[in-house]
Amino acid sequence: MPILVSSLVGGKVLVQSLSKLNVRSGRWAAAHLPATASRSSHPRALSPIVAGSDVVSFVQPEQSLGPLYSVSPYMQGRDNTMERFVGIDVAKETFDLCILPEGTIQHRENNPQGIHQTVETLLALNPTLIVMEATGGYEILLAAELQAANLPVAIVNPRRVRDFARARGRMAKTDQIDARIIAEFAATLRPSAQGVLDSQSRNMKALVARRWQLIEIRVAEANRMEHASEKAISQSLQRVLKTLDREIQKIEKQIRDQLAQMPELQSKAQILQSTPGIAETTATMLVTEVPELGRLNRRQIAMLMGVAPINRDSGTFRGKRMTGGGRKEVRTRLFMPTLVAIQHNPVIRVFYERLLKAGKTKMVAIIACMRKLLVILNSLVAKNQSWNPKIA
Repeated sequence: MPILVSSLVGGKVLVQSLSKLNVRSGRWAAAHLPATASRSSHPRALSPIVAGSDVVSFVQPEQSLGPLYSVSPYMQGRDNTMERFVGIDVAKETFDLCILPEGTIQHRENNPQGIHQTVETLLALNPTLIVMEATGGYEILLAAELQAANLPVAIVNPRRVRDFARARGRMAKTDQIDARIIAEFAATLRPSAQGVLDSQSRNMKALVARRWQLIEIRVAEANRMEHASEKAISQSLQRVLKTLDREIQKIEKQIRDQLAQMPELQSKAQILQSTPGIAETTATMLVTEVPELGRLNRRQIAMLMGVAPINRDSGTFRGKRMTGGGRKEVRTRLFMPTLVAIQHNPVIRVFYERLLKAGKTKMVAIIACMRKLLVILNSLVAKNQSWNPKIA
């Protein structure tokens, strides 16, 4: 069946029949283009917008109203036959993985056997990047096994992937569609792969998380004590609080014992604890929840924690700078240490008072102090030196 090719030349639409079409990675051979079109001064003056059918259209990019089908950026303008990107949509009992550029989708059970099969499959493919969403813990075992096999794995915020899908006009949502969207996200944005966590690091991270869970439960129970008018309810709450206190003490001892077995983290924690306002609990939380500490510059670490002011300008409008995003839980846990630093850290206290004199509100000044404290801690870890007010 002849193939029709339409092109815009001199403002006119030309339709020609081609018996052969050389297609590779979304590019058409210039020999098959109309003679007038092939002499275009701009190398990208003509670009295909439809493929895989009997009609292939070439239009000027600036005149195009958009492609009739979605062409992934990783297939535009370069040959990526040696690169593969994998998106994995993880559920409680199963997970789906999509492999690009082939577009193949595989369904596996989320159990040791299914994970082992996936590792073997991906080792044979040697992908450039594997991306999966954070799903509340269901992805941890799979990610750990892939990292143990030296495969590049990135765990991203599901909101980023969903926003990416909306931007591409993909509103439908199934496990297979999600796996493909994640793969396209990996190929387009290429998030950085996470470092490999050994069993000690994973155990440490879990212990720190458990401690905060117990503290949140204890705070809730303690708040209920204020309204416990009945004696039986009050006694019940007291028993629960005593039990929680014992469990928190056990977890804290396990954290200290685990930290003693990890010299690198222990060294970082000691550097952090040398800073006025940072105690053992906060130092342990930072070295486990923010492994990037000491590896990023001041702007990057502020953005990572969500304490960097973000511009909100448009045209002549100048919006108020706001902070947000980043690792909310870490930022929340840094709030009280920041208040302590304002009281007892001379550098942070002077900075706070200067902001108040400049007319800043107290909350704005506190967040600015949190950012400065975080930047100082990041610098100390990077230089491997303890607190010194003269260089802070």
